[in-house]
Amino acid sequence: MKKANQKIYYDKKTDVLWLNLKSGAEEEYKEVAPGINLELDKKGELLGIEILNASKVLGTKPKINQKSFDQFASVPHRIK
Repeated sequence: MKKANQKIYYDKKTDVLWLNLKSGAEEEYKEVAPGINLELDKKGELLGIEILNASKVLGTKPKINQKSFDQFASVPHRIK
């Protein structure tokens, strides 16, 4: 996984947090918990994580910085 492709986006209006781990075209997504979706490419490889109602799920409004990304980036390795 190349660090240059890793980005976090947070939309304050919709309260959606996107964790982009790898570039590529999304083919499908899998809901792993209410409001938490894994975005997958056509090979089934993880491209990113989408969190709907992020402030409710996380218990606070997201504050995005590199440290917060590094903490979130470890999540996909625990999901299978």
